[in-house]
Amino acid sequence: MIMDCCEASRLLVPSRRALLLGGASFAAWAYLPKFARAAEGRDPRLVVIILRGALDGLATVAPVGDPDYAGLHGAIALSTDGPHAATALDGFFALHPAMPEFARMYRDKHAAVIHAVATPYRDRSHFDGQDVLESGFAGPGRVQSGWLNRALEALPRGERVKSALAVGPTTPLVLRGAAPTVGWAPVALPQADDDTAMRLVALYQHRDVALASALSQGLQLEKAALGDDMKPKSGANGAAAMRQVARGAAKLMAADDGPRIGALAFDGWDTHANEGGPVGRLAQLLGGLDGALAEFENGLGERWRDTVVVVATEFGRTARINGTEGTDHGTGTIALLAGGAVQGGRVISDWPSLKPARLYDGRDLAPTTDLRAVLKGVLADHLGLGERVLAERVFPGSATAKPMKALIA
Repeated sequence: MIMDCCEASRLLVPSRRALLLGGASFAAWAYLPKFARAAEGRDPRLVVIILRGALDGLATVAPVGDPDYAGLHGAIALSTDGPHAATALDGFFALHPAMPEFARMYRDKHAAVIHAVATPYRDRSHFDGQDVLESGFAGPGRVQSGWLNRALEALPRGERVKSALAVGPTTPLVLRGAAPTVGWAPVALPQADDDTAMRLVALYQHRDVALASALSQGLQLEKAALGDDMKPKSGANGAAAMRQVARGAAKLMAADDGPRIGALAFDGWDTHANEGGPVGRLAQLLGGLDGALAEFENGLGERWRDTVVVVATEFGRTARINGTEGTDHGTGTIALLAGGAVQGGRVISDWPSLKPARLYDGRDLAPTTDLRAVLKGVLADHLGLGERVLAERVFPGSATAKPMKALIA
């Protein structure tokens, strides 16, 4: 998704008070307000992970109990038998074998699946689909702000966090807007050594005290996020990169004065060819996502019990395999929830069946759940936003998509 570089990262101080030092991005962490604990003693965290490229929900959480599934998905269909057996979730759905950590969370009732879900978007353009997913509007091209940023604006003053962590080289659209965000991106360029960094701090102490303070705070932020185990490694694959990003974000969000809300995006989910079924390209991607969820769990530590991670994508993929053993752009897909605050151990679905007459446009899993209802349910029960605010400010024009109940424990 194309983003205006001028709006890629909003800080709580003027933009000149942040630098890029040897490729490391940082911000004036000391300026961020602390999160006030809720009256019931909870200190909730929310992480939104966007999968860009359109996830094959039928290959990730397979409806193995649907008699039409195996024939439609052909060589890439999952099965609960054989050497690469999918993990049975209930008597109807099974999870891709590349996601053992999510399977464990599901067994522990800290993960859930919402199936046959979609945004209101019904065409098949990645650009427009991602715009709708992240903006929260019913159609593309409406605004240059995202639903998560507007949710931040709507949080009660003094009761909820008023800033969020945007992970990546640019702020995802979902977090762009008037509410402040702080950006962090794992770096692949060589870092300036400590001596050089301290010389810069000393120089600015005499010329711009505020900038020196911002630089010092930024260096501390970078050190906290990276540590020795986060230094870039040559030859790191996509799965390892997902874990690395999640590990750093979790360290920042676990801090007492760190951000409580974060958003990040993983690219590369456009599996037109060689999707691979239980092994192959999609398996590698899902393994990286699975590892990222485990990194959030490990890195957040005791904070995990008050955490919800939402995983969403712009649309699904075709029910029928194509000629290159992949799937094309579709409609219905899945959303995943993970975290100690999730009321899990469930696949939530009004299943439409995969009979040819029931496929959307004769080719796709028909969506039966509005993704906005899922997101509203999380924002309402996890962060305390009211239904009217959600319908009018966070997801404008969405009054018919009622917040899904009982997603949060």
